[in-house]
Amino acid sequence: MRTLPARHSAAGASVLVMAAGAFTVPAAAGVAGGPRPRGPTCSLGGVRGDYPGLIMPELSDHSSAFRPEPTSASGIPEQGSSSVRVRFCPSPTGTPHVGMVRTCLFNWAYARHTGGTFVFRIEDTDAARDSEESFDAILDSLTWLGLDWDEGVGKGGPHEPYRQSQRMDLYKEVAAELLSAGYLYESFSTPEEIEARHRERGEDPKLGYDGFDRDLTQEQKDAFRAEGRLPVLRMRMPDEDITFTDLVRGPITFKAGSVPDYVVVRAGGEPLYTLVNPVDDAAMGITHVLRGEDLLSSTPRQVVLYRALMDIGRAQVIPEFGHLPYVMGEGNRKLSKRDPQSNLLIHRYRGMIPEGLLNYLALLGWSLSADRDVFSAAEMIEAFDVHDVNPNPARFDPKKCEAINAEQVRALGETDFRDRLVPYLADAYPDPTGETAQVPLVSAEAFDKLTAREQEILNAAAPLIQTRIQLLRESRDMLGFLFVSDDDLVVDDKALSKLKASAGDVLDAGISALEGLNPEQWDKDHLEEALKTAIVEGRGMPDGEGIKPRLAYGPLRVAVTGRQVSPPLFESMEILGRSSTLARLKALRARLG
Repeated sequence: MRTLPARHSAAGASVLVMAAGAFTVPAAAGVAGGPRPRGPTCSLGGVRGDYPGLIMPELSDHSSAFRPEPTSASGIPEQGSSSVRVRFCPSPTGTPHVGMVRTCLFNWAYARHTGGTFVFRIEDTDAARDSEESFDAILDSLTWLGLDWDEGVGKGGPHEPYRQSQRMDLYKEVAAELLSAGYLYESFSTPEEIEARHRERGEDPKLGYDGFDRDLTQEQKDAFRAEGRLPVLRMRMPDEDITFTDLVRGPITFKAGSVPDYVVVRAGGEPLYTLVNPVDDAAMGITHVLRGEDLLSSTPRQVVLYRALMDIGRAQVIPEFGHLPYVMGEGNRKLSKRDPQSNLLIHRYRGMIPEGLLNYLALLGWSLSADRDVFSAAEMIEAFDVHDVNPNPARFDPKKCEAINAEQVRALGETDFRDRLVPYLADAYPDPTGETAQVPLVSAEAFDKLTAREQEILNAAAPLIQTRIQLLRESRDMLGFLFVSDDDLVVDDKALSKLKASAGDVLDAGISALEGLNPEQWDKDHLEEALKTAIVEGRGMPDGEGIKPRLAYGPLRVAVTGRQVSPPLFESMEILGRSSTLARLKALRARLG
């Protein structure tokens, strides 16, 4: 372990904050005055990252696999049967991303595991960046994923409203109470003045706020106001260590002076996230705050604010905090929201199913056993405990994600799989990149709305590809030939280039053999026998020489499907029908000359 000393010593005893417990709140008059110590210093159990002044033990490396057999869900407690209350509170800015989903998943799973309550609210306090489009995308994404919530946006509950933009009166009221109690104070210093004072002391001008305004007299405040200045409101941080027990990382200490007094209300009176988030958690009785590691540095601020909220009667307990590991992308860099790999809508567009995506995201920081990494939602709910989350960063591996998805696709019931293909055949999900034009292959986005012939085709064809695809959108390439007219079939140029010189003879033999079949013989068994006799055994070939099976049917497959890779050939011919099959064989034969 290594310890970096604080840049400045601080008076006062260390305060130990056990995350779920209360501690003594100092009276307003007893809050230490004078300039705040400067220079970030903290000690964190089980944290890796760029945190100056931390104590950092080595971390263990846990397995990320799952137990071999599903377990009964009978032991899962009923929703709302425990006092556990967790929340998911995204900001409606930008596109939903996998890091957001992983956080939501872990909160949801913990609530379901404990019989607690899962609260969903929207933190839309940034009017310049928030958008209804992003808000709608978040709701759509959670609904698609099946991450249902017990109270919150769209469902209501005892703590309405669940959008921060509709709760401003509460925040202003609480801010006024905190100011009156001495926990907040007015600060008039400009950023330029703060930097100038650091330079005068020979310090880094970017150290941040220096506590200059902590003990301004009323005369000084009046003078600033006379200049036309409006104050921000800052939280008065105590001159003592702040320690709490992180559910994922263990005991964490932020040394005295490591966190400067921070702004909670802008000069215009607008409450900031630093205030509204803890206020809402307190008002809604949140007991466990599970969130990303990137928010760890803000936790001592929230701990201190909770102390104040408890003192003024606005909070009952301090929630337990658990900071989830970073999700890393290529090059072991934190996965950016702008990275296509993080874009949830791209994953849906490409054909990830909720079971596959959630299964894989659960592996990014959590495991069940060393035997299996494919699991059901019920398994996860029964086993998930936030204390088992691994604090080490987890890398998002697209190939592993797709492989997990493939396993979950194969596990779907036949009818369920069939029905899930329809939106992709209908191109119901727009390309988030805007690069691909929408080309519906079927007439509707739901199976029961398809034509009778489309239903017939899909009933027969879907089972042929369930074990052959990883992503549902691959069904468009695999089955597209069944939903286009013979004249509109596009034969892939690469597939054409791979045909052997014997392709014409093979097509001739195939056409002759198939024309010899009666309509009632048009099934996969008769088709296979007729083509095997004519081509593999060579009875229909000009020289009487047969062709090896792996080469014999390539020209037929390209003619019928337009591709080198397709569902099983004979089954495909049976579904397509006699007329279309022969028409396509003859069309390719004519093209080859």
